[in-house]
Amino acid sequence: MAYLREGKQELEVDFSLVSVWQAIPKAVAELGWDIQEKDETTHQLTVNTTGTLTSYGSMLKIELTKLNEKTTRITIVGETPVTTITSTLDFTQTSASFDDFTLTLARIMNS
Repeated sequence: MAYLREGKQELEVDFSLVSVWQAIPKAVAELGWDIQEKDETTHQLTVNTTGTLTSYGSMLKIELTKLNEKTTRITIVGETPVTTITSTLDFTQTSASFDDFTLTLARIMNS
């Protein structure tokens, strides 16, 4: 039996929406993930992460919201397919994807 394990994370960063939007493809590429959909108007992306030997890849939906000229909210919603066999092996897969993405994006933004 398979189902989706979901998670959500929201961050506020002290960078303009344009700066964050331009850095996201760099972070995704560095992680070896794929952008499946990208909407320049709504600032939304759908990203597929890579799986491992014991887990499936995740799908991350990333949305940027401009709070002011120097602050952007990043909302990440993740879905990871799991089965009864992989559920204990990849329990933290979605949150690990959030962490990997957030840390890579932060490093790129601060360089």
